[in-house]
Amino acid sequence: MARGALEGLSVVECGRTGAAAYAAKLLADLGADVVKVEPPEGDPARHLGPYPGGTPNPDASGTFLYLNTNKRGVTLDLAAADGASALDKLIANADVFVHDFPPSEAEDLRLDYARFSSSNTNLVMTSIFPFGSTGPQRDWKGYDLTLLSAGGWTWLNGWPGRTDMPPLKPYGFQAAYQGGVNAALATMGALFARRRRGKGQHVEVSVQQCIASILEMTLANYTYMGVPTVRWGQRPIQPVDMFQCKDGGWIFALCIEEHQWQALVEVMERPEWTEWEVAANRFVRASNWDALRPFMEEWVSQWNTDDLYRAAQARRVPFAPASTLGDLLKSDHLNARGFFVEVAHPVAGKLKQAGAPFKMGATPWAIRRPAPTLGQHNDEVLA
Repeated sequence: MARGALEGLSVVECGRTGAAAYAAKLLADLGADVVKVEPPEGDPARHLGPYPGGTPNPDASGTFLYLNTNKRGVTLDLAAADGASALDKLIANADVFVHDFPPSEAEDLRLDYARFSSSNTNLVMTSIFPFGSTGPQRDWKGYDLTLLSAGGWTWLNGWPGRTDMPPLKPYGFQAAYQGGVNAALATMGALFARRRRGKGQHVEVSVQQCIASILEMTLANYTYMGVPTVRWGQRPIQPVDMFQCKDGGWIFALCIEEHQWQALVEVMERPEWTEWEVAANRFVRASNWDALRPFMEEWVSQWNTDDLYRAAQARRVPFAPASTLGDLLKSDHLNARGFFVEVAHPVAGKLKQAGAPFKMGATPWAIRRPAPTLGQHNDEVLA
């Protein structure tokens, strides 16, 4: 097997929200040697599932297996003296230490940079905090729903045309994963800086700020215009909307240019309503969309999703199907690119997981080992 891009990099990881686990997974899958430190009862992700056959098993949780490929796993009680001493020894020889405990808990466990850097000046320590280590909210605890809301994401999340709906949470643990992505990137930046400075540093990540930083132009809208962005409400241009097809699938229509609308009219075979004054241009269509949308709904409902997508594509009309997870797994394109990988686990058996969204020509991304069972590498690592 070709050498990974980060081969030779030593990482220690601990935490419980999934943020540190995802950050370390990104590094591990690129070749880093990651030692995952779990409490004696195991990472909480072991109890999230899904499980093969629906039978709970902490060594077969799909969430845990995905987040911890290519890692070795040990168990330590960090609050106990012998656990803290063992962690000290692990970090003394590591390039990176990443954790996601909130500030007060990290302080109780003495997970501070001064403690570890005194014996390892090369160490890059990355702390992923809910709200950061400073500011009036530093000691607030927060998990996915709280942080997605605090960062502004749930306010933008809703259903087409339904501004009356409450803020909605996206599926899964998106806040933790955004924290992990930013932590991995910042960690790599600190490692490059170490080559120049000759020593490591402490990297601190605020998950709330990770969420607020990906809200596209919403902050600029408010700064420049004083207007809060409304989730899927009245649009200044139409159609920009979702419609359900005959087979139950959903398709997204985006015709913001007049030539795109005219091409769509041709696909629809020029129904009478498209010639009405209330459909004269994109701005007029937007102001009358409540009256025009039912006509679009009726027309779309006569098509199967893929047929409509291909018919629109042939006329260069920007339609896109909303893929289900099943659609993705069956995608000819994703499978041709080798996006999904099969991982053989000693307890869970063979399972498919998402691979990397990139390819590296000389140092390929690869799954070298499945996620560890609880305490699997205690003797190998701690002896």
